[in-house]
Amino acid sequence: MSEYIEHNPDGPSVGLVKKETFTFDEDGAGLTLDSGRTLPSVTLAYETCGTLNQDKSNAILVCHALTGDSHVAGYYNEEDPKPGWWDLMVGPGKPIDTDKYFIICSNTIGGCMGSTGPATLNPETNHPYGTAFPVVTIGDMVRCQRRLIDHLGIDTLLAVAGGSVGGMQVLEWSVRYPDRVRAALPLATTTKHSAQAIAFNEVARQAIMADPTWNKGDYYKTGRPEHGLAVARMVGHITYLSDESMRHKFDRRLQDRVELSFDFEADFQVESYLRYQGNKFVDRFDANSFLYLTKAADYFNLENQHGDGSLVSAFSRASCRYLVVSFTSDWLYPTYQSKAMVKAMKKNGLDVSFCEIEAPWGHDAFLLPNDRLNGLLSGFLNRVSNDITGGN
Repeated sequence: MSEYIEHNPDGPSVGLVKKETFTFDEDGAGLTLDSGRTLPSVTLAYETCGTLNQDKSNAILVCHALTGDSHVAGYYNEEDPKPGWWDLMVGPGKPIDTDKYFIICSNTIGGCMGSTGPATLNPETNHPYGTAFPVVTIGDMVRCQRRLIDHLGIDTLLAVAGGSVGGMQVLEWSVRYPDRVRAALPLATTTKHSAQAIAFNEVARQAIMADPTWNKGDYYKTGRPEHGLAVARMVGHITYLSDESMRHKFDRRLQDRVELSFDFEADFQVESYLRYQGNKFVDRFDANSFLYLTKAADYFNLENQHGDGSLVSAFSRASCRYLVVSFTSDWLYPTYQSKAMVKAMKKNGLDVSFCEIEAPWGHDAFLLPNDRLNGLLSGFLNRVSNDITGGN
């Protein structure tokens, strides 16, 4: 996921938002993870916008992608140069309309934007966990989100929405807590990683771990593995774009020169772009969190975890309405993967809408302006909401 891709400073906005935190410890017993290990307590950073109605029936949980955070829309202060990562989709009059809906977005466990993760102090050592932090799963993330929803006093979510790794969380919500979700909107996502997706993540992880400053994850006092993390981000950006979008953005154009340098500087615009994205990323993200979150995505396998190897059986647990969206140029999670989940949903008699959107920009298309996507999300949420209220 590319952060803050588009920004319209003149468009409607939810305005100023505030990051909040919620901490729980499962009544003193700690949180037992899918790995069998236990965290003594968990903190989630989250943000909300819009107004929760009286019967608390208009809440939508938005799940962020791999390197996203709780800052889904709005600004932290008047001088904030960029809004939340999905500001083009969430706000007054926008597809996820804050005049109608109450929006919640939390930073996932294992992250580094306020939620408990490898950079958090280990209470047993009073030092950051580093790689002593337990491996977490998409299921662990969703279980923590459920605790947050409980804390907010919300019994049933109108919808859960998200793209990419956020879409994995949406699918997990729909089968793990079917009685608490009325509608699910998984965008540009999959029920399990392909070997190719796992391979790209492994190359990115190895880039971090090969950096000598990584120091087996214990680098918080000695200096971050900036080069390794930058290379990992470069690998990720390649998967977010498409061949067509890279030709459109860069082709073979040179960067700030008229001829080849015959050295190893960035001759081409695409080289300069990847270096810029990598270097920018190290200023805001923790390398260990990148390891943990990519591993969680690789471990995700809905059919094994909820269907004993059968995707049809996994979706037999669900009862919500679905809007599944894929994009023609997304080669990270191609359309055939969305069609497979739609087929399994339909075999269970579920109410499913599916659309493959023509878009040349690759996996990141769900983050970019798209009138077709806007209309799909807005119309779907309106129908779900009207079914609850009877059109009132």
